[in-house]
Amino acid sequence: MKNHLILLAAAAVVLAACNNRPDIRSISAGEHTRVTLDNGVIEGYLDGDIYTFKGIQYAQAERFMPPQDPAPFEGVRMCKLYGPQAPQGETLRWSGDTQRDYSFGNQFELEPMDEENCLVLNVWTPGINDGKKRSVYMWIHGGGYSSGSAHDLPCYEGYAMARKGDIVVVSINHRLNVLGYGDLSGLGGKYAASVNLGMQDIVKSLEWVNRNISRFGGNPDDVTIAGQSGGGGKVSALLAMPSAKGLFHKAIVQSGSSFGFGRPAQTQPQGIAFAHELGVEPGPDADFSGFSYDELVAASRRARMGASPVADGTIIAGDLFTPETNALNQDVPMLIGTNFNEFTFDIGVQADEKQIIEQLGRSHGANAEAFYRQFRETYPDQPAEAALYVDLGFRRGAVNQAAGRARQGAAPAYLYLFTWKPETNVLGASHGMELPFMSNNVSLMREMTGGTARAYRFQETVSDIWLAFIKTGDPNVKGIPSWPAYTEENGATMVLDDKCLLRGHLDDALLGL
Repeated sequence: MKNHLILLAAAAVVLAACNNRPDIRSISAGEHTRVTLDNGVIEGYLDGDIYTFKGIQYAQAERFMPPQDPAPFEGVRMCKLYGPQAPQGETLRWSGDTQRDYSFGNQFELEPMDEENCLVLNVWTPGINDGKKRSVYMWIHGGGYSSGSAHDLPCYEGYAMARKGDIVVVSINHRLNVLGYGDLSGLGGKYAASVNLGMQDIVKSLEWVNRNISRFGGNPDDVTIAGQSGGGGKVSALLAMPSAKGLFHKAIVQSGSSFGFGRPAQTQPQGIAFAHELGVEPGPDADFSGFSYDELVAASRRARMGASPVADGTIIAGDLFTPETNALNQDVPMLIGTNFNEFTFDIGVQADEKQIIEQLGRSHGANAEAFYRQFRETYPDQPAEAALYVDLGFRRGAVNQAAGRARQGAAPAYLYLFTWKPETNVLGASHGMELPFMSNNVSLMREMTGGTARAYRFQETVSDIWLAFIKTGDPNVKGIPSWPAYTEENGATMVLDDKCLLRGHLDDALLGL
């Protein structure tokens, strides 16, 4: 009896400890996790104290046709699993390059692909059917315009942001590559509006949010769109889309700033060549429904068909910050930035000054020594060999985008440069390194960040910044210097590292070389 009481007491202590641990989360489902949408009832599950819904259909579409609203359905639809991703290749998911550790660090998820059922989204929220009006954060995945999904990286999970910020997090899948960004509009007929289909999908997801998100405790009048890499490019394109105006109210572009888009004069002939490659007579009677996905991809490659947004003048009105698009986006605050070395991974190199300048000669020619001297002046706290892997391309795009927004003289743009590097691998402040920090998900990407105490401390700062912007359109938070909106006069960049620093005209001279 005594031993029995001791065991009971010990169990009570363990149970109490578990109840106080934030990483212990119970799972439940049933009627208390159901939401009535405008086309039917869905059931998710309660993960700890966050309601989670996965694989919700937000639209339906025939191949190469604009998306339509989803059809009504009877009964209760289970939305507890991530839906299929758009058909695609492997791209960066497996490089086999263990020295760079890029694939290992990112831990890409391999998911089922389905052309007909990939128009799905996921929702994480602290409350459903509660009448609250929480800020809404929609995440648009990277992978260029040809690959990726709303769950191909572990840190895309929205639980941590929803819980920390008391916000509603949404992530989406949409059509990609030839199915989402091939331009068939030059064929006319039923394909007359078959351009920017992936972007049309994203607008449909925003329309779904506008109609339904209040049932998930979200505010349809307070939506932030955000994306990294290709996702940042898609955010940039949404800023130029008349059909998206009013469906979002703040925008975050991470390592994906873009201004210009393709033109029909280049992309429509590619669509005609695509038809020829498939043996289809180009014109209003063309039909591509009988071909396999692999046949479509092969034909698009032979036709040299591009995969990116097109300024067709209707779906995408024109380039950013032009008279055609200014009125669409000038009232949308922006958070814009890049990472210190993006796609350059040679950060383990050991070289003296002479060797560094010699290597810089391959990319900078006669300007190699001048570039090196300016780099050392611009970044005195960086090691000398960092001159070999500092990113300028992504950074130049971000600076120019912030300057374009500043010239509008309306909503603010805040510019950052992420320079934090893990001490546990050679990835440095590479492409995507900010993702686990801003999403409050360092614990899910320990392979990338190292999962160190230093990483967790930095996560608090970066996720605070993102949440502040999502809620207010202003990224200023306690613990960082005062961060003004970017102007061409102040050139303000917030350097995000263990100690955040505000720098004016940080690398203007370097970018000018």
